[in-house]
Amino acid sequence: MSQPPKPPQQLHLNVNILHSGFIPSAWRLPGADPHAFVKASHYVEVARIAEAAKFDAVFLADNAAIIEQIDFRPITALEPTVLLAAIAATTTRIGVIGTASTSYNEPYNIARRFASLDHVSGGRAGWNIVTTADLPSARNFGLEQVPDHAARYARADEFTQVVKALWNSWEDDAVVGDAASGRFIDDTRVHPIAHRGAHFQVQGPLNLPRTPQGQPVLVQAGGSGDGRELAARHAEAVFSAAHTIEEARAYRLAIHARAAALGRRPQAVKILPGLATIIGATEAQALQRRDELIDMIPWSYSLKRLAGILGVPVASLDLDRPLPDKLALPNGGNGNHTFFQATLSLVRGRTHTVRDVIRALCGGGGHRVLVGTPEQIADEIERWFKAGAADGFNLMPDALPGGLQDFVDGVVPLLQRRGLFRYDYEGSTLREHLGLPRPLASAGGGANSTGSMSPPL
Repeated sequence: MSQPPKPPQQLHLNVNILHSGFIPSAWRLPGADPHAFVKASHYVEVARIAEAAKFDAVFLADNAAIIEQIDFRPITALEPTVLLAAIAATTTRIGVIGTASTSYNEPYNIARRFASLDHVSGGRAGWNIVTTADLPSARNFGLEQVPDHAARYARADEFTQVVKALWNSWEDDAVVGDAASGRFIDDTRVHPIAHRGAHFQVQGPLNLPRTPQGQPVLVQAGGSGDGRELAARHAEAVFSAAHTIEEARAYRLAIHARAAALGRRPQAVKILPGLATIIGATEAQALQRRDELIDMIPWSYSLKRLAGILGVPVASLDLDRPLPDKLALPNGGNGNHTFFQATLSLVRGRTHTVRDVIRALCGGGGHRVLVGTPEQIADEIERWFKAGAADGFNLMPDALPGGLQDFVDGVVPLLQRRGLFRYDYEGSTLREHLGLPRPLASAGGGANSTGSMSPPL
């Protein structure tokens, strides 16, 4: 079959492997495995489906505590980089992006972990930078309250600077490996970073060479003002939440403008909104599938989840009344801004009840949900892409792996025929998939470098 000419830009598609699927009841579907959330084989199967369809990457979220209602739903349990290493070993081209919090890790560990993943995957790794806003996680690390929002992001900014400097502490040609002369490493090309900052003191260098991509791709997911600043300063892809083209376009333009003000090329920051999909052969079948999935979710679960997003007591939500008036940011602004704002955006200007909101969110989450035929899903994706609202999407199928297979079989061919999505990979690294350049190594090893290594005493 002849392929249409490649346009200047094409969509980027990732799949967010949310254990059994985006819809909380997905694990209850016939044939679903309730234990899949702790089975590497489940995630590998999803990754292989995505790779066969030429997706850019698989993505794994993470939590440092149990924050879901475990009496009903599977949780994010397996550590992302360990699981992504297993996925990388059984795939060849698809990117592997994992989440790691700057709130409860140290820069050296994260730099080493993701550099290792980039090496073992042959240049396919990405790090999703997050701060952590929930109290259970704080208590797992010896704190009795969540650190202040601004302080979390100040730490995240310095944390990321240190990680980048560590990734850059080896020059590209530092490994000599000359058996005849006996010279293995040119140690004049391996540099300490000598970082001394408000939050971290890290001498460096990293204990492994520069990675195939130069450095793993930096991803960020945050909708607050501080989150946008962090994204504009460091991120190469941003996972956002939006329900309308207007807000998505405004967000993308704002990030690009701030990146440009910081001396970066706006095209270097890809904006990928989250998109949940429920697909049927007809619109009626898709709506029936949605209703069946929602009907398997206890209302008590959905109410508690929505209350958590909004930062209000569960008792303040009445299924048959609108949301409370004048909602403020959760925990005095110290909670999750992204899903709070996305949920309010969904209902703004509309007559609704709490029941309506829960059904629209398919269980209380914050991302946009598309329900329809492959043609309807493809039409909406094309509309957002051509309107400049997104560079692509972080997909969250209703159930996994079946919902992803529905998207791959039904939607991907339509996007390909419209010239919006690739027929095959053109490169082998995640940077190449995303159209991102390989960062140049600094001869000095990055900011605050003090020169070449000294021999051990």
